[in-house]
Amino acid sequence: MRYISRFSLPREVQELQFLSGNKEVKRTCYTSRYPFGIFLGREVPTLELEPITILCGGNGSGKTTLLNLMGEKLGLPRGAVFNRSSFFGDYLEMCRMETLPTWTEKVKERSRVITSDDVFDYLLDLRCINEGISQKRSQLLDEYTDTRYASFQLRSLEDVDRLRQVVDAKRKTGSQYVNQRLMRDIPGKSNGESAFLYFTREIREEGLYLLDEPENSLAPKLQEELMDFLEQSARFYSCQFIISTHSPFLLSLRGARIYDLDARPVESCPWTQLDHVRAYYRLFRLHEKEFEQE
Repeated sequence: MRYISRFSLPREVQELQFLSGNKEVKRTCYTSRYPFGIFLGREVPTLELEPITILCGGNGSGKTTLLNLMGEKLGLPRGAVFNRSSFFGDYLEMCRMETLPTWTEKVKERSRVITSDDVFDYLLDLRCINEGISQKRSQLLDEYTDTRYASFQLRSLEDVDRLRQVVDAKRKTGSQYVNQRLMRDIPGKSNGESAFLYFTREIREEGLYLLDEPENSLAPKLQEELMDFLEQSARFYSCQFIISTHSPFLLSLRGARIYDLDARPVESCPWTQLDHVRAYYRLFRLHEKEFEQE
């Protein structure tokens, strides 16, 4: 399924005219002009967007910037803030996004930008929740010990609740006493497992998802599982994905259109022709005999 078909950056002449004609730009340093200048001289074509489109490139290649521009152009919800300057809106106005009739308000409500910061915030929230539960458990265990072995005599009706607590403590083990009063921990999982579950929870059918380096925190096995999940979501559940990634697993997604942002000009190419993928290939070929011995 496709909801957006094309995205294009400002033409170079547009950008140069803005940079040369805007007095405020002339008074600023380069970094404050962001995203002006990021793609100058890069010959970035109009991006033709498939059900799965991948942006690949080294640090500073602009893949995250492209995702941010697309997300803002469409008004997609997002969690984490991103780098922008006072000129971001001017640049965004010059960008062009072509949507299809399938892009509806219902689809927009389900769509979003998901970054590695969103995943890390989710993992941090889980950790804080579990640490809070652990602290409360320790307090309840201290309460259990004090109550179970307390010498207590009923002197008035005001002591009835305390008596019930003492009787309850004497009838139960420490774990029974605590578990009865405390919610169980969120099921203990590794950061990678929790990160993978985050994607399966946030990605729903009939949505457009812009994923910025989703492989972060995921071990190879979980990257394989994420690859399968994304393929199934695009094939059977009417999702469209635009992904920024270095992961060979995600780059090998079937049917994906891949843009090499390190190339001059920027172009679409098979994943096996990407320089960093071929670096892995050379490494494994170099140690081929060691693999055969196992």
